[in-house]
Amino acid sequence: MTWIAIGLFLGLALLGMPLAFSIGVGALAGIWLLDFDWVVLPQRMMHAVNSFPLMAIPLFMLAGELMVRAGIMDRLISFANSMVGRVHGGLAHVTITSGTIFASVSGAAVASASAMGSTLVPSMRKYYPDAYSSAVITAAANLGPVIPPSNAMIVYALMAGSSVSVGGLFLSGIVPGILLAISFMGIASWISWRRGYPLTGKKFNLRNVLQQARQAIVIILMPVIVVGGIVGGVFTATEGAAIAVVYSAFIGFFVTRQLKIADLPACFFKAAVTSSMVGALIAFASVMTFIFTIEMVPVMLSQFIQSLTADPMTFILLTMALLIVVGMLIESNAAYIMLVPLFAPVALTYGIDPLYFGFLFMYNLVVGMMTPPVGVLYFVMCGITKVPMAQLVKESLPFVACQFLLLALCIVFPSIVTGLPRLMGY
Repeated sequence: MTWIAIGLFLGLALLGMPLAFSIGVGALAGIWLLDFDWVVLPQRMMHAVNSFPLMAIPLFMLAGELMVRAGIMDRLISFANSMVGRVHGGLAHVTITSGTIFASVSGAAVASASAMGSTLVPSMRKYYPDAYSSAVITAAANLGPVIPPSNAMIVYALMAGSSVSVGGLFLSGIVPGILLAISFMGIASWISWRRGYPLTGKKFNLRNVLQQARQAIVIILMPVIVVGGIVGGVFTATEGAAIAVVYSAFIGFFVTRQLKIADLPACFFKAAVTSSMVGALIAFASVMTFIFTIEMVPVMLSQFIQSLTADPMTFILLTMALLIVVGMLIESNAAYIMLVPLFAPVALTYGIDPLYFGFLFMYNLVVGMMTPPVGVLYFVMCGITKVPMAQLVKESLPFVACQFLLLALCIVFPSIVTGLPRLMGY
């Protein structure tokens, strides 16, 4: 019966029905086939979304919207340009550096892509082809879920239960995020040198760097306060997200003075729309997860995988290979919600560090945001820049390969992921 529900969900999703509703239809079919009381549906849905930790997602979304309206991108771009503007691929480096800093504010790739796309595309078009500019912005935006605070990590921790903490996952993304940003900059330099793109920006001047840093310091302090407070146990992820909203509003109203009262309804609306999509996925998927649990699917999956291999590393490799395929076909939030309750318990039976497995799981699906045919970031960037999808995908291939290379390094060298969390007591 469960497989009929799963097949219905996948079939409707492939036909183009929104994932939240295709999961919902599959859940309804499962309830009907198993002859459950229909009251299970609203009860499970309300139980799933009535969660204090889940409130962090709309709050971080709102903080990101407020920061965009506050005009922080101009300050971040000026700061980044003062440091890395005058090298091969300087403007691409500015984009990647800005994306790294903005990632520590927004927590979401789509928000980063929207903010950087609308701000940086006009400047980049003067020096680079549109497809390459879009590829650089897409890669920089994909740092959003890796560098904390990360909405993807919050969703993973929520679905995995008590086996992993949000603070630990946040710390696990810092070193890989920095390595990824540096790798992107190396690729941008090589491509710019090879293609003969012109140098941009002014020569490095320490006085100018300090001046721009003074302008950007209030923005850079936000992730330090929010992530530091969450990791240090001063407040929870939800409380940290609320602090981020207040901090963003303060910057917009009193520092940059570009945020107006009239801007607030639009910020609330955009944050609500994005968050409601995640909430709907979680609500409907909770019913499907309940059906999986009743039908003993996690236990059967665990027994099946253990019959294939008793080696933890082989299990990790099999899971990562599966997630690469899943990331190409299913939107990442839906994948977290559907698959984490299945695979996280199995990983524990193999004795795999839940923090290590959680980051690998999350990061693999983050890369999926840049793998066709369901590469969400490609659709966002094509909508902003009007670049043909095929050209954008082609220019993005070096950055996608770089992300998969980092995934391989994290699998082979777990300390890249777990070193900093363990140092901080997680």
